[in-house]
Amino acid sequence: MEPMTRQVRIAVQLQPQHADYAQIRDAVARAEDAGADVVFTWDHFFPLRGDADGKHFECWTVLGAWAEQTSRVEIGALVTCNSYRNPDLLADMARTVDHISGGRLVLGIGAGWFERDYVEYGYEFGTAGSRLRDLSEALPRIRSRWAKLNPPPTRDIPVLIGGGGERKTLRYVAEHGDIWLSWSDLETLRRKNEVLARHCADVGRDPAEIERSVGMRGNPREKGEALVAEGVRLFTVSASGPDYDLSTLREWVAWRDAR
Repeated sequence: MEPMTRQVRIAVQLQPQHADYAQIRDAVARAEDAGADVVFTWDHFFPLRGDADGKHFECWTVLGAWAEQTSRVEIGALVTCNSYRNPDLLADMARTVDHISGGRLVLGIGAGWFERDYVEYGYEFGTAGSRLRDLSEALPRIRSRWAKLNPPPTRDIPVLIGGGGERKTLRYVAEHGDIWLSWSDLETLRRKNEVLARHCADVGRDPAEIERSVGMRGNPREKGEALVAEGVRLFTVSASGPDYDLSTLREWVAWRDAR
């Protein structure tokens, strides 16, 4: 379980859909001013909800802009699709954004799932198993490339792995992750925490080294403390364009500060 000394943090995913970039830029500024600890985008090529052909912007170009725009918050993708970029290139991109931001990048990464992205951009969709195998091969390549780059990253870039697959994904978290993101309710999280602890034991790692993150909806007073007791320290809410309503973010920030 996570040590109680780790601070509770609040993140927001600003989904880069159905908005002009000026609206996204404004939402980032408002999120930082509101007290968010981390601001995430996502890594898709089309909207996931609403008009399937609506306005949309690419992940890593956006992160480079956010690195210059912001000064305090950590930034990252929730999550980068491993399939879309060569792992060594992705490592270099992450190192570059790390430097632009002054050491505030989180590398969120996952195996990928949105078939339309693959088909329209010419990537091999494969199977869930093949995409997970690709991810398992990419993670050590990314760290190896970081060790070779000149200049190196400004810090040990935190690697956030998203997903809840108990046999493979949680094994990758035990082997390579600094943060694990799930979309679990309390009972599911409790079970998956036990699975993660077994994987950590298998690879000789203390599970307390891995920060737990959960994607959230709703009122923090209803769910927050029970999840903290189960080890969650990073709570992530979301907002979509064009308006980017940050009222839920402000609720969670107020709850964090009141603790």
